[in-house]
Amino acid sequence: MALKKYKPITAGTRWKIGNAYAELTSDTPEKSLLAPAQRTGGRNVQGRRSMRYIGGGHKKQYRIIDFKRDKVSIPATVKTIEYDPNRSAFIALLNYADGEKRYIIAPNGLQVGATVISGPEVAPELGNALPLKNMPLGTVVHNIELQPGKGAAIARSAGTYAQLSNKEEKYAVLKMPSGELRKVLNTCMATVGTVSNSDHALQSIGKAGANRWRGIKPRTRGVAMNPVDHPMGGGEGRASGGHPRSRSGKYAKGLKTRKSHKSSDKLIITRKNGKKL
Repeated sequence: MALKKYKPITAGTRWKIGNAYAELTSDTPEKSLLAPAQRTGGRNVQGRRSMRYIGGGHKKQYRIIDFKRDKVSIPATVKTIEYDPNRSAFIALLNYADGEKRYIIAPNGLQVGATVISGPEVAPELGNALPLKNMPLGTVVHNIELQPGKGAAIARSAGTYAQLSNKEEKYAVLKMPSGELRKVLNTCMATVGTVSNSDHALQSIGKAGANRWRGIKPRTRGVAMNPVDHPMGGGEGRASGGHPRSRSGKYAKGLKTRKSHKSSDKLIITRKNGKKL
């Protein structure tokens, strides 16, 4: 992926680092794979605001993505690499041999005209989807299922991947994007490769208005509020507000947020901090 640095001809472009979108080959989505995406504006079903700082933004349509890769042993040709406003990664349009079209999350390095296929007996090559038990150790994967047949749940955002580090009787051991070592059923599907748009985190939007395009409103700091509005509010002068915490009083740093005694605890070998559960 290529980044593009702008000349400071305006205040908004002075610090802007954008995406050059060099990998994209089309700016027209496949109409049959579009669905309406309604915005909530942070309102619940009663029309009352339940989430602050959400609203506005550019209209967009949802691209229906194939996270299951359940067209077994039917080869598909990559027709286009496209932008998706609903996710950080790029998407690829596949033309299957039987005439069907589907979007998938594009792996890094996938080219237009390449052939990809899914199934238990396919080769572990870029863009192919197969069960973890049929992959060699050390394979870099993304779009990983946690339950067979449910669809990809892990390593779907830009630049992420997991690595197959070991195989046990019915489990595969994966090193997750967070560094966590976790067991996953070896019958779960995964796609070979790293997710595209790996430099996504290096972009700089340049101005506050770019967040308004994304439907994000300006956020008021807790320390700038009154004590009635936020636990960190109030005080004489510019008080720090004490320990960082949320509006409801939960600590923002150091508080464990994972529930104890979860059923998946037995599948986690090492947490991202290097400690065992």
